[in-house]
Amino acid sequence: MVEKEDRVPENKVEPPQRQYPETTAEINENVAGNEPPTTGHTWDGIEEYDNPMPRWWLWTFYATIVWGILYTVAYPAWPGIRSATPGLLGWSTRANVQAEIDGALAANADINARLVEADLTAIADDPELRIYATSAGAAVYRTWCAQCHGSGAAGVAAAGYPNLLDDDWLWGGDIESIHTTIAHGIRNDEDPDARWSQMPAFGDILEDDEIHQVVNYVMSMSGTPQDASAVTAGEEVYLNNCASCHMDDGTGDRFQGAPNLADAIWLYGGSYETLTETVSYSRFGVMPPWSNRLSDSDIRAVATYVHQLGGGE
Repeated sequence: MVEKEDRVPENKVEPPQRQYPETTAEINENVAGNEPPTTGHTWDGIEEYDNPMPRWWLWTFYATIVWGILYTVAYPAWPGIRSATPGLLGWSTRANVQAEIDGALAANADINARLVEADLTAIADDPELRIYATSAGAAVYRTWCAQCHGSGAAGVAAAGYPNLLDDDWLWGGDIESIHTTIAHGIRNDEDPDARWSQMPAFGDILEDDEIHQVVNYVMSMSGTPQDASAVTAGEEVYLNNCASCHMDDGTGDRFQGAPNLADAIWLYGGSYETLTETVSYSRFGVMPPWSNRLSDSDIRAVATYVHQLGGGE
């Protein structure tokens, strides 16, 4: 007889059997049976599978190799002793740049010819020529002059590069004098027409006390000396050794490039230490000639640009 609690309805659904994960041994057995071959390389117990690359990847890789070979044949690529292979297409970045430069020169040929033929003093009276010369001169200045005179043309006093914004000029500030200075340079061995002047090193000529005296006298011309008691004796030293170039009143001589010592504008600095160094060892700043580097129109353009900066005469 079936007990009441053991009776089961006819529509009762038997529960599914519980599924358990495979054991580690079973998993390893299944993996071992499906493992791809190895290359035979083993490191620290790790084997390298020999899985083939996808076909699409291989064909893409082969295509890049073919493309690279064709590129080196068509364009400059392989370096030689003196130059690279030109390539079958004859393409050249240098040639492209030169073509653009030639095109710009051809476009400006007429106005450049006018600039060369015009009198330097008449450029400012021709609005079209003045605007072109100022714009072209600014480009020339930024390319060739800013390294020494600064991007703003204020110079570098500590290095002896003059300020082109003020009205203090060693060799003259009219446009013709500026043009001559740019074309031929200063104290260089390249141009026989370079401006030339040379200050002697008075450290080999004067005693230390005399240098001390004349430095204080020079400082007194435009400011306050370090040692006022040395000024009177320094004046005598100055008149005997310096006045022939810098003039008795210290205003200098543009004809020979002797600077004005009475205007408080200094090329290398006006401190006692700097002036003592200048008097003792002299200075010898050099400017290269630009006539062998720039065209006549470029020199005239940059002369016009510098002249109009504010200090031109």
